[in-house]
Amino acid sequence: MTYETVIGLEVHVQLNTNSKIFCSCPTSFGEDPNTKTCPICQGHPGVLPVLNKEVLNKAIMAGLALNCEISYFSKFDRKNYFYPDLPKAYQISQYTHPLCKKGFIQIKKSNGKIKKIGITRIHIEEDAGKLIHSQIKDVRESYVDLNRAGTPLLEIVSEPDIRDAEEAYLYLTNLRQRLKFIGVSDVNMEEGSLRCDVNISIRPKGETKFGTKVEIKNLNSFSNVQKAIEYEIERQIQEIESGKEIEQETRLFDPDKNITKTMRKKEEAHDYRYFPDPDLVPVIVKKEMIEEIKKKMPELPEKIYERLVQEYKIKEQDALLLISEKEYVDYFEKACQNNKNNAQKIANFILSELLGVIKEKNIEFKDIKLKPEEIGKIFELITQGTISIKIAKEILPDIIDKDINVKKYVEEKGLIQVSDTKELEEIVDRILAANSKNVEEYKAGKTKLLGFFVGQVMKETKGKANPELVNKIIIEKLK
Repeated sequence: MTYETVIGLEVHVQLNTNSKIFCSCPTSFGEDPNTKTCPICQGHPGVLPVLNKEVLNKAIMAGLALNCEISYFSKFDRKNYFYPDLPKAYQISQYTHPLCKKGFIQIKKSNGKIKKIGITRIHIEEDAGKLIHSQIKDVRESYVDLNRAGTPLLEIVSEPDIRDAEEAYLYLTNLRQRLKFIGVSDVNMEEGSLRCDVNISIRPKGETKFGTKVEIKNLNSFSNVQKAIEYEIERQIQEIESGKEIEQETRLFDPDKNITKTMRKKEEAHDYRYFPDPDLVPVIVKKEMIEEIKKKMPELPEKIYERLVQEYKIKEQDALLLISEKEYVDYFEKACQNNKNNAQKIANFILSELLGVIKEKNIEFKDIKLKPEEIGKIFELITQGTISIKIAKEILPDIIDKDINVKKYVEEKGLIQVSDTKELEEIVDRILAANSKNVEEYKAGKTKLLGFFVGQVMKETKGKANPELVNKIIIEKLK
């Protein structure tokens, strides 16, 4: 039998506000345990939460970026469940009236086809704390860190429109890209500011009724999402083929073994005993507020792509690579600020040389200290004939982690390009005289030897000779 896979994704995104959703505690990452808490996020009885307005603004912005309808009326609910790092024994979330609904993302598949994936809802909620487990010999202990409790989250729930691991990966990368470009989250999976749960079921091809859903929790990388989906599809097919029924449950992915394992039998919505939070008033959003947020929204990736191609005249493929990360395109635009004529060359330099050095040095893009404006100055120096592209490539590993003036650096290092015609003619004369046999072969038609002569000049000048001038002088001499 041929099966069809049905996948829906629940993505939790941490908003990058300075303070938590219902109190003024900071949201900074990596602090000592339980140092960024107060009675509100610790869940003390009698405290009153107050909604952080910036959370609402950023949630609306996210909804607009994901083509959602913004609800003029939404409200908060209590989702009741017990877990050691949930101090109140309930989570403040939105259930019956979410802030955003009926959105979509478009993805481009490897076969070139465009597919629209629906977004059911985006709602605001608070995060729980974090459990830290330790074991010394036979003694096991668990500790609770509430620094993260009360951190503002968006839960973005897709429609069950995804059919395979590739579509899930493209949906997630597109989602992450859009949220990062509008600046509502750093969407960093390593720090937990983007987490993903996968709902997956299979059904016979042509069947319209959904199969039994299995949820895979807390996947911490896009590649793990792909691997978990691929494994789970095969597991469910094997279960059905062997005559068993799929149980509705929650599973965890083991990245070391590339398998999913049972965590718990799945709760239904009524198990959480949702009811309206009596301490928080409904959220009323006016049309004027939405329009004001629209005006202030940063450019979305597709608009930046169009601008790169039309305004900077760079290749479409390079524009796609630059908008793959916000840091890349920001760096590129600053580098081209006074140097748009060299935009394509600067794009090539950033995408090949700069990213190559970052990979070799095993550093993050954000760790680059070389200002983008200095990349622009490098190409000004190349245009002026002060340095060659070869010199630019050679010095990059040394200057990438330095905040320096490139022009001053090349002067101090004696890297100024030799463009003195008389000096270069003398060097060429010596090289041609020392390689008379090659000169004869060149004259006999072996024109590829031109590269050999140029190489000899570059070697003698330690790469500082102006290559265009060298080519011109050698061709003239050989005539």
